[in-house]
Amino acid sequence: MTQRPIDSKYIRIFDTTLRDGEQSPGASMNTSEKLEIASVLAEMGVDIIEAGFPISSDGDFEAVRAIAEKIQGPTICGLARALAADIDRCWEAVQVNPKPRIHTFIATSQIHLEKKLRKSPQQVIQIAVDAVKRARDYCEDVEFSTEDGARTDRNYICEIVERAIEAGASTINIPDTVGYSNPWEYGGLIEYVFEHVPNVHQAVISVHCHNDLGLAVANSLAAVRAGARQVECTINGIGERAGNGSLEEFVMNLRTRQEFFGFETGIRTEKIFRASRLVSNLTGIVVQPNKAVVGGNAFAHEAGIHQDGMIKDKNTYEIMTPESVGWRGISMVMGKHSGRHAFINRIRELGFDLSPDQIENAFAEFKDLADLKKEIFDEDLEAIAIRVQNVDMAQGAEAYQLEYLQTVTSLKETPRAIVTLSKGEEILEGTATGDGPVDAVCNAIKKITGTPSRMVDYRIAAITGGTDAQGNVTLTLEEGPYRAISRASGPDIITTSARAYVQALNYLEQKKKAGCRNHSLQFPPLK
Repeated sequence: MTQRPIDSKYIRIFDTTLRDGEQSPGASMNTSEKLEIASVLAEMGVDIIEAGFPISSDGDFEAVRAIAEKIQGPTICGLARALAADIDRCWEAVQVNPKPRIHTFIATSQIHLEKKLRKSPQQVIQIAVDAVKRARDYCEDVEFSTEDGARTDRNYICEIVERAIEAGASTINIPDTVGYSNPWEYGGLIEYVFEHVPNVHQAVISVHCHNDLGLAVANSLAAVRAGARQVECTINGIGERAGNGSLEEFVMNLRTRQEFFGFETGIRTEKIFRASRLVSNLTGIVVQPNKAVVGGNAFAHEAGIHQDGMIKDKNTYEIMTPESVGWRGISMVMGKHSGRHAFINRIRELGFDLSPDQIENAFAEFKDLADLKKEIFDEDLEAIAIRVQNVDMAQGAEAYQLEYLQTVTSLKETPRAIVTLSKGEEILEGTATGDGPVDAVCNAIKKITGTPSRMVDYRIAAITGGTDAQGNVTLTLEEGPYRAISRASGPDIITTSARAYVQALNYLEQKKKAGCRNHSLQFPPLK
């Protein structure tokens, strides 16, 4: 086995939830939401936060800069193609942080060289070297990635890695960009790099695995055993296509099987569940019940033989404790007789730091909801807290307010909605029909506002069980090059849908005024 890097037992966790994770369809977040997630990631002990892709849009630039300004502790990283303009823009966004990093990349596989870049291998090496040098002129912490590294010729990847380190890269990332590899092959690639790159120990070797074949975490573990000391991952494994390696799964593998792997991270694992729920709530991407570590069934035991074993000794069927990942088990149940003190304490225990005004608004919402539901669960409280946190930001952006809503539906009649909106001092009213009550409400709002936008995504998810459960609504509106994603929650799914639609219209109008286009842009090819 070849010599390993300094601090060989410590694995750096590079979280890219806010960059690669946000590229999941429908997962786009605004600056306030990204800051909230970044704050939780910092509390968790993440080493590096990849905050975004600054040149992709004005909105993404502002989000990266805001995170760099306000989040202390982790290294704050921005992504940049191997282009001067990208690198300059990236530095402009991250430079305000005490620990900035520029992460630049270029594709290296033969298919990407021929079909996408249309450049020779030596031309790509020179582009990479120039990019790393330019980034290094700005800061010492420069990461270089060989996009589609898992499908790149091994000798070529060694050549470009050696040249990038010579140019000043302090971290080299060799990603499985399309989730094509397997643990034996990928681990072998990392070993090959260690054996054939003379200056490899002058940089940290990193890996970034996608989950197209369900092997992202397994590939990351194999890479670590082969010498990689940074792993790039996301909360809940979100990301493009089938997603990225899951942070919680990778970290808990190392912790649960510490005697086998022998590695450690700086992650405070008891914060994992909170981070998972926050990302799920803000992106609208529901965590599947059987998801490892953070799924609803992760610590459930229904089979009789399992229950019998658990009663006798939890270790019979539980390889890690719920508490080790911050799992709360059975939610605390509150009701209309619960007092203000108990409410405030529980909100704080759930990880929310609300201002006095937000506490007042949240408590009022809690009492209103308690009149509708017999039992209020932690998930309900989380939804209320997130709602009041977003009120200040939303009020500043809103042009329209929902004032009145009535729907009529039956088995024999076409659903109809009557809606009243306010816009400043102006009152707008309208009626419309639809395939269902939600469709009728949205049609009425569209008619009233005269918006040319179209709804391209609409999702509903129950927050808790039961017919009286609150629901989460996530919807996306598009108008030309502009896109707005809005989320709302509440016990009445029709009213909640209307609020989400109105909020999305206001966000869309704000984006149009600011010139902030869609997050996902088509970039020109490298020249």
